[in-house]
Amino acid sequence: MTSRCWAAAEVSGAADGVSAATWAGLAQEAAAGAEAEAALPRVSYSGAQLLRVTAPADAADNVRVVLRDNEDVMVWSDAQANGTVSLDVLVKRPGAAEATRRRLLEAGAAVEVAVDDLQRAIDEENPPMSDEDLDDLMGRNGHRMEWQSYHRLADIHQFLDFLAATYPQRFSVQTIGSSVQGRPLKVVRVSSGKPGAPAIWVDGGIHAREWISPASVTYFLNTLVDQPEALGAAGSSVDWFVLPVVNPDGYEFSHSSDRLWRKNRGGSGSGRCAGIDLNRNFGYRWGGQGASRRPCDETYAGPSKFSEPETSAIRNFVSANRNIKAYVSFHSYGQYVLYPWGYAAVVPPDHEELKRVGQRIASAIARGGGGSYTVGPAGATLYPASGGSDDWAKGSQGIKYAYTVELRDRGRHGFVLPAQYIVPTGRDAVAALAVVAEAVTKL
Repeated sequence: MTSRCWAAAEVSGAADGVSAATWAGLAQEAAAGAEAEAALPRVSYSGAQLLRVTAPADAADNVRVVLRDNEDVMVWSDAQANGTVSLDVLVKRPGAAEATRRRLLEAGAAVEVAVDDLQRAIDEENPPMSDEDLDDLMGRNGHRMEWQSYHRLADIHQFLDFLAATYPQRFSVQTIGSSVQGRPLKVVRVSSGKPGAPAIWVDGGIHAREWISPASVTYFLNTLVDQPEALGAAGSSVDWFVLPVVNPDGYEFSHSSDRLWRKNRGGSGSGRCAGIDLNRNFGYRWGGQGASRRPCDETYAGPSKFSEPETSAIRNFVSANRNIKAYVSFHSYGQYVLYPWGYAAVVPPDHEELKRVGQRIASAIARGGGGSYTVGPAGATLYPASGGSDDWAKGSQGIKYAYTVELRDRGRHGFVLPAQYIVPTGRDAVAALAVVAEAVTKL
């Protein structure tokens, strides 16, 4: 498909400031290696329906058989609790909706239409800002981010460089590697100024279509500048390593070509057979339950563990920073606080402590008006998924606190969460990280 580009880690020259030339370079950088994709037609989801499917647990296998190997459908979520299985199922081809609904009913499920026309929801999700308004933001703030809309990669990277240029005593930017198509993996270090301080790794955007994740992670970074007290005293007592977009190629592809793209843009396949699920590509229990060996599947784990430049860059960086005591990866959707293990319905020896901190995260989010988040071990609470980043952080690196936080919502909008929810969801992320920081400082 595309040639691989592996770049050595390098420190950006943020101290030189953010010039017009830098901005132009960032825009070019975000398009690197993607010339062939620029010609691809945009995928339309006109008439596609999102179905909410519920069934008693004893009918779950029959329901899943209906959906298995059905190219007309895409399962967005699959959870089981209190004797009931709940699935969000996208029927991509309009003509297949009625037949799919009928087969699900015959299998013992109840079916309701959550989104009648997904393309209409996509069109309304992210109202575009005018170039004039964006230029005005750049002039007033020094960057284009405003957390009222979802931004492209160039805006996100320019914001990171702005932070390093404007607050050089606290913020610095390091490129820890490159994506398949050569886009930089930019990590922001936020320094506490305390030698030997514990550190927390935070990432977002490992799955391309989960736009609320990078938006919430950058909102957190902005909060460290504008409202640091929201993180409490612990927030300024730890160092932060923050990678807002783990999967920059997929993220850009989800903006330019296919809003629902999940994987990176690696591999040798084309169409839906391109790409690797980066959250199945980490080395702990790689290739087990919940990870596919078939390139055309959305959960394709890749040809080998850490086969992808994105995951190997994270492995190299985290392994070299032994002061990292917590690892938090933001995803969407469903409103869950998940901890290991994900590879199976089992738990680590310190699961009670992970649960206790997870429950404190959920309580902090609720106190801030963020609604209810479910807490539990990933493999038992949702479904087994091997090769995940949080399992690797815990199992291979021995990092005490490892969490995957599935952000808003619970399924009304799913992956296509309107931009009006960025700020409240960003507050959820800040509340979660404040709790994690407090836990880390007590180690």
